[in-house]
Amino acid sequence: MSDFTNEIVLRPRFEIPLQEDLEQLKSVFDQTPPHPFQVKRLDEHVYIRFKKSETNFWTPQVHLELTSFEEGVSNIHGVFGPNPTLWTFFMFLHFGVGTLFVILGVFAYSNYALGHDVTFWLLGMGFLVLIWFTLYAFGRMGKSKGKPQMEELKAYIKKLVAEIQN
Repeated sequence: MSDFTNEIVLRPRFEIPLQEDLEQLKSVFDQTPPHPFQVKRLDEHVYIRFKKSETNFWTPQVHLELTSFEEGVSNIHGVFGPNPTLWTFFMFLHFGVGTLFVILGVFAYSNYALGHDVTFWLLGMGFLVLIWFTLYAFGRMGKSKGKPQMEELKAYIKKLVAEIQN
């Protein structure tokens, strides 16, 4: 499974081609997972998470999609990522800050064109840039805190793929 890079990037994606029938591949994910993992399979979509007792704010999960376009050949497409609720909230904050930045920029330009003082608007824009850097720092911190658990997920997937190939 050399499709993984050494560095865990934000929402890394991977693909694993297998010489296996799709139904047999699905059955591997129907087995009871070892502690601390929780596996949920909905048709060709598999979600591997940590059990509630093992999670924290930054706990990652992996979403696998099982595909097959010919008999005996299957692919696993995977995406590592944070909890979807956390991801949505984080993106909402980024878009909110971006929207406010554009709005303050419009007000700053309008006031400048009218010959009024723009100090307040420029300070607001500078503050929003500071918030952006803070959000980036929190994202990097979360990535580093979630990396050990992501490595556990990666090892579990490698183990499952080894079982499938044997």
